Amino acid sequence: MATPEETPSPSATETTQPTAVPSVTAHPTPEKKGAPNVTVSPNEIVGYETYPPKVRQIIEAGLELTKQNLGYTYGSADPVNGGMDCSGFVYYVLRQNGFPDVPRDSSQQYVWVRKAGNFDAVLSRHADTFELDALKPGDLLFWSGTYNIDRDPPVTHTMIYLGREKGTKKRIMIGASDGRTYDGKQRFGVSVFDFKLPPP
Repeated sequence: MATPEETPSPSATETTQPTAVPSVTAHPTPEKKGAPNVTVSPNEIVGYETYPPKVRQIIEAGLELTKQNLGYTYGSADPVNGGMDCSGFVYYVLRQNGFPDVPRDSSQQYVWVRKAGNFDAVLSRHADTFELDALKPGDLLFWSGTYNIDRDPPVTHTMIYLGREKGTKKRIMIGASDGRTYDGKQRFGVSVFDFKLPPP
């Protein structure tokens, strides 16, 4: 959980295909591939009003970016470029909300969180694992192996956990992706996405 004086804590995990979720505001961008990007309003997230103020601030800033029809642009950390990559999204949102020391790439963001002592690993591939019990809204999520790159540590993707959507109680996250899914459809750009572990 992020507070004004703390670094957001991550949970390492992976996602796969999502399930259907109602109450979605889609903002299409005709020139982009895949389904339109998705946003949700804060009141569509279970318990949002109880989130710490700093976490709400970070999530609201991220959700505002989902309304801009931003594509996925590798190497971009600024919405004025018309798109962002995953770590650029996290970098931009956190820097705009009081975390000036956040690194730019996902691997270094992972190191930053680990060094701050705010990391909980998720090794299980079962959605009901106890390892997800520590997952809190505002946490950073990390993946490895999403593309080939020689990097140590081999973290290649990051997003921000939002919590559970009221309509389905399913976990959702926010960030930039080149093909993750929401409601069974691939999304390319800054969007809300379903959070699911890969099958065992």
